[in-house]
Amino acid sequence: MFDTVAVMGATGAVGRIILELLEQREFPARKFRFLASKRSAGQVISFKGQSIVVEELTHDCFQGISLLIASTPDETAAEFLPSALKAGVKVIDESGYWRMKPEVALVIPEINPEAALNAKGIIASPNCSTTQMALALKPLHDAARVRRVIVSTYQATSGAGLQGTADLIEGTRAALDGRDYQYQVFKYPIAFNAIPQIGGFKQDGYTSEELKMVYETRKILGDESIQVCPTCIRIPVSNCHSESINVETERPVSVEEARELFSRTPGIAVVDDPANSQYPMPSNCDGRHEVFIGRIRKDLSNPNCLAFWCVSDNLRKGAATNAVQIAELLSKHHG
Repeated sequence: MFDTVAVMGATGAVGRIILELLEQREFPARKFRFLASKRSAGQVISFKGQSIVVEELTHDCFQGISLLIASTPDETAAEFLPSALKAGVKVIDESGYWRMKPEVALVIPEINPEAALNAKGIIASPNCSTTQMALALKPLHDAARVRRVIVSTYQATSGAGLQGTADLIEGTRAALDGRDYQYQVFKYPIAFNAIPQIGGFKQDGYTSEELKMVYETRKILGDESIQVCPTCIRIPVSNCHSESINVETERPVSVEEARELFSRTPGIAVVDDPANSQYPMPSNCDGRHEVFIGRIRKDLSNPNCLAFWCVSDNLRKGAATNAVQIAELLSKHHG
């Protein structure tokens, strides 16, 4: 059991789900502390029958903390987490800043738990779109070795934060009323639209979100040879990311074998009954912790390729749930 567990970014969208999960799953700790920006400090949060005052995040606030779960923007993680490490704190970080540092473990507990247990510094939780794809690839990679992945993501506005969802709701109302709306997060209207850009454009015309899916997937699965061609699209759905995934493996994998592999993998739920129009959708995966897979079929153009549809709650398994699962893994092995 850890003595004192803290959540950094406790008042944010993902931070609040982390608190909810720590409470629901009865995470063992003698004390909990909640940290946030100066703007949010002083708020009182009800947690496990207590009223806990949110503390201001400072470089000196980490003394006495055993385990820190951080859910903040990249710049905040870059600035403050070194201070947590200096104070001897074990850190699980949700931001993108540390993920690809060679010395940092990038962990999905169902895939590479040993990376968390052997970590000496920060343990990073992957990008939301990477998490659900990597978990879906894991059983195929173990059974038949993944060579190449072509993935198109259809990502919810909650991935852009609370204001992203506000833009969707208010922008839709305005569009229906025939009014103008000043979008705060998105460069173009998200209501009744699809925006084929998430993050800034980087090398070879790919966005930062797309490149995360390339490099994080290789790091998590421990195979630099896996080729990934991603296209990330923002769509007018409030929560849950969807992905159309085409996977080429070294040997052919039948639909029946793939369905069995997925069904046996912890964290994956198969919803694949096309005859009865049963498949995953954001509307029936919202609030769930699993990665849902359906529409499993052979690629008609290549005998070594499978196609399937994958949906997951990006705020939960894509963020909060994965971080809490890492914390639970560490807790089981904590002296």
